[in-house]
Parts: sequence; C-alpha cells; structure tokens
Amino acid sequence: MPDRYDELYGSFRWDVPARYNIARACCGQWAGDRSRVALYWEDEDGSSAKLTFAEVQAQANRLSNALAGLGVQRGDRVALLLPQRPETAIAYIAIFQMGAIALPLSHLFGPDALEYRLHHAEASVAIVEPTTIANLSAIKGKVPSLKRVIGVGGAMDSGVLKYESVTEKANPEFKCVDTRADDPALIIYTSGTTGAPKGALHAHRVMLGNLPGFVHSHDFLPQPGDVFYSPADWAWAGGLFDALLPSWHFGIPVLGYRGKFDAERAFYLLEKYAIRNTFLFPTALKLMMKAVPAPKQKYQLKLRSIMSAGEAVGVTVFDWAKEHLGVTINEMFGQTEINYVVGNCQAAWPVKPGSIGRAYPGHRVAVIDENGNELPRGELGEISVRKNDDPVFFLEYWKNPQATRDKFIGDWATTGDQGRMDEDGYLWYQGRSDDVIKSSGYRIGPAEIESCLVKHPAVANAAVIGKPDATRGSVVKAFIVLQPGHAPTEALIEEIQGHVRGRLAPYEYPREIEFIDALPMTTTGKVQRKELRRREEAKLAAKA
Repeated sequence: MPDRYDELYGSFRWDVPARYNIARACCGQWAGDRSRVALYWEDEDGSSAKLTFAEVQAQANRLSNALAGLGVQRGDRVALLLPQRPETAIAYIAIFQMGAIALPLSHLFGPDALEYRLHHAEASVAIVEPTTIANLSAIKGKVPSLKRVIGVGGAMDSGVLKYESVTEKANPEFKCVDTRADDPALIIYTSGTTGAPKGALHAHRVMLGNLPGFVHSHDFLPQPGDVFYSPADWAWAGGLFDALLPSWHFGIPVLGYRGKFDAERAFYLLEKYAIRNTFLFPTALKLMMKAVPAPKQKYQLKLRSIMSAGEAVGVTVFDWAKEHLGVTINEMFGQTEINYVVGNCQAAWPVKPGSIGRAYPGHRVAVIDENGNELPRGELGEISVRKNDDPVFFLEYWKNPQATRDKFIGDWATTGDQGRMDEDGYLWYQGRSDDVIKSSGYRIGPAEIESCLVKHPAVANAAVIGKPDATRGSVVKAFIVLQPGHAPTEALIEEIQGHVRGRLAPYEYPREIEFIDALPMTTTGKVQRKELRRREEAKLAAKA
C-alpha cells in the first residue's frame, strides 16, 4: 500500500467559520430529511427505539423551550447525569442550540464526585434518570446553584420534574442561536491527576477540530452504509467527540446501548445493527477476544473500521482483530483538553503495531523537552501539541487561570505523556509524566481517590497508584497508613473499598489495598508515588 501521509498532511487546511453551532451542524442540517435515521437504541432490559434526525430535532426543540421556561439562559451550565439513552443525545442538541453550556457527568459518579463538579461549575439544572437520582439527592442541598432537577423515566423523588411533563407541552419549534465558533459549548472535567479535577471548557469549534482524526481513524468515514457503535460513555470526550457527535456531523446513524458492557452482547449488537464502524477500548477488545476467539464462526459481521484508544492495544489483540475480524485497528491518542490529535489510518498509511500513530492532518505534534525545544527523533520527551489556529484546543480550565497557563510551554500544550517519535513521524507512547492511572479505558486520577480514602475514620494517610494488570491495563491499588487503634483485617479492606465505591465511580475504588507504616515522602512533604510504583514493579519482577 502506498504511503499517502505526506500528501494528506501537507494539503490539509482548516476551514473554521466565524459563526458555528454544534447542534446545527450535527442535527439541524439533517432534520429536513424526515427518513434519515439518527439513532438506534437498545436497553439491557430488551426495550428499543429508532429516531430520525427530524425526531431528534423536534424533541430537542421542546427541551430547549422547556429549559428556557425554567430560566436557563445563554452561558448557563446544564448537567447531564445520564447513560447512553435517546434523551442524552437529545439534551446535548437542546443545550448547544440554546447557547447554554453542557456539563456531562458520568452516570457512574458517586455523591462526592458529583458534588465537586456540580458546585465548581455552578450548574443550574441537572437531568437525571433512576440510576443517578439517588447520588444527586444525597448532595443536592450542598450545591446552592442547582435550582431544578429533571428526571427521565421511572419513579423520581418529590421535587424532581418529570422530563415528559416539561417537554410534552413545549413548543416543537426553536431557532438555533447564532453562536460564534469560539463561544463555549461544554465543560468536561479531567481526571484530577494533580489536585482537584479541572473543567476543560470547550468551544463549538472543537467539533471541527476532532473531524480529521475521526475521518482518518475510520478509514475515510463516511462511506455508504456506515453505522457507528461505541460503548464509550457519552459523558466523556471519547464517547462524545470520538463517536456520537462526529457521526451525526456526517449524518450517519449511531447505535446507543444502555447497560453494562458484555463481550457477547457487543457481538450481538454489531451483528444485529450491521455496524460498520466502532470505537472500542483495548480492554473491551481483550474481553471480546477471550469470550469469542473465532467470531466469524458465530456472527455475520459487517465491520470495516475499528478505532481504539485509552491504553495500548498490544500486538496480540491487533493480530487477532486483523485475522478474526478482518479489520486493522487504528489506534488513536488524545486527551480531554486536546482530543484526537495523533493516530493511524490503515487505508492511507502503514500501521506500525505498538505505535499510537502520526499527527493527524491539521495538528502539529512534537516531542519536546522541559524548555519547549523539539527533541531529535528517537529521544524521549513529552508529547505536545502546538496551538496555532488548531480548533481542537480547549478554551481554558474553568475558573482556573493558573492551571491554564501551566498547561503550556510557549505555544506548546503539554500532554503529560512521555513518548518518542521515530524517523517516519510515528509516536511511541512511553507512559505518563504524572500519576494518571489508565484502567479499562478510563483515565483515573489518584488525588480524588486519596481524598476519599482519608475521609474514612480508620485511614490516616493514603496513596494510590496503578498496578499493571493483563486485562485492564492497570488496576487501582491503594497504600494506606492506619489511624492508631485500627488493625489491618480483610473486613477493614472490604469496608474501605465499599467506602470509596459508594462515593466515587465504581472503576475508581481500589481493587487492592496494602497497609504500610509510612508513605515515602519527598523533603517537601509530597508523596512519592513513583517509589511505590517501583516497589510494585520489583514485586512483579520477583514473581516472574
């Protein structure tokens, strides 16, 4: 196959209009065709739905008018505590076309995680469902800005407005506001790798900034018959800007599934809906490989592109997908603040297994030193992205100007990820500069977990690291110093795990706990997580 990279990269030019709104680009432009399908949806209980773009637009218009009636104005933050369901996608369109700011929050977040983000973003309205209302109710009184809560489906607490009630009588006509491309559209909170989570404020133009990566990682999407599916949560940058919204930008249908990921169910969905394009985390691919080693013998699949990100795919999974799915996986690299900047496109340039790929057209990526100087090919440094006029960049960290300044070295936005670039421009990821934990496709910051741990009465101090794991990439491990009067027991381990599980997201609880007398500290009082990781690696090496 000829290598077309230089041609595609060199000829690319950004075309960002001064006025732009995500809702108009991703739904409004297709709503005139009343037969064009936007969303297929299934619930784990067996219920299903199919919506056209015209239906999504009409329902979004009703919700926009309903929110306006509740006092939501341009620039106000509206929180979404919802899994993959039609109302989630509809709500994004409704919020964007109002000029309000969407605040997506994982439906897995516990009370503490919700409280910080809702309070920090000063959300005025939250939209919930039966699985998320309890955690919100537990902290609602601690978020004075939160005036209204709207509940979707099922029984709700008193004081919660029913989604159907507020929308059914609302006007189905709504004129999309005239937003600038640089106007804010949403806040997505980072993992909180150093201190509290930071809210990355994105403009409407971010949609355009993600498109080159999306198009190339799916081998020149859209093609006739393309249908997209990903289990990635629509509250994360990955699920929103690597799946739902860019698919709708091109007017292709998306499959949403409300339920826990299951490998065999994933194959069932891929077959039933004739899915052609998918974004699957490496952990999901590993589970699918183990559950159904020879999928062609059991399923009739139509897959033509697979993008994967979040951690290394690995040669084993890469080779399995190529042989048993008939697809070469295109790995991708990005982050909440600057998504979809590096990756592969097997249809246009050779894929090197193990590499996260090359800079996608439109993005200037390099490996730099601590002074912002580009390093020679092959040398280890920090993967960074040059700002210039790149629309993929976030605007700022919400209410945190110092963190925004710290993100940059000159015009280079630092990623906190270490890597090397080879002579052909391929990047080879070498690990985090900080202490982020990548587990099952989630990026997990230790600070928030440590803060939760020390709230337990038996915990004096705690440090959290990622312990290597063959299936999940890493698992959360906590090192705990106990308060006087408490002794290490299995019962206490389970109690502490439950304490975290009930307050943060399920994937954040420590699957392993080790009690120690003292944490390794620097002379300035900072925990040396690197030392803890070195100890863990030494233990694993001794067992090998």
